[in-house]
Amino acid sequence: MPATRPSQLLTLQSFGDISRFLREGVADEDSRQLRDSLSALSTHIDDAVRERRTTTDTAAITRRVVSLAQCAREHQLFLTGLGSAWHALYEFGAYQRALRELRHAVADWQQMLERRSAKESACFDQFELLAWRTLGEALLLIDMYEHQSDPLSDLSDTERRRPVPTLQRLRNWFRRWTR
Repeated sequence: MPATRPSQLLTLQSFGDISRFLREGVADEDSRQLRDSLSALSTHIDDAVRERRTTTDTAAITRRVVSLAQCAREHQLFLTGLGSAWHALYEFGAYQRALRELRHAVADWQQMLERRSAKESACFDQFELLAWRTLGEALLLIDMYEHQSDPLSDLSDTERRRPVPTLQRLRNWFRRWTR
């Protein structure tokens, strides 16, 4: 799979763009399944955001949010079944935390919709912020996994055998984007 460059990522301006991006270039079966699950989550996020922005029908928005909550729950369950190579990555834990926060934001937003609360707008804003963060964490996780499992990696055999500190891994990841 060719490395994604920053110029490609800059075109990801909507949740739908992220969903389409996730369906492209797949390194292995685990990666494909995670990309598919993330694509579904991103599509549900996009649907809920679009519904919220284009209608005032609270019932219709709530239906989208309920569907999103179910998708997020299924996605989180899917993560538990991924192999140990995924679970060993620091980014995996960070992604799981972000996903939990997103699920809480979805639940809060749903509750405010059902109550027809004036706080609904603030909950929606928080949800949208966390949605972007969560999907960003997911893209980082996929990138780190695919580069870690890439036999043509820039790292020598000696470097591959030695554990790399998290900060150094992050620096290496950023260097790949600036080439």
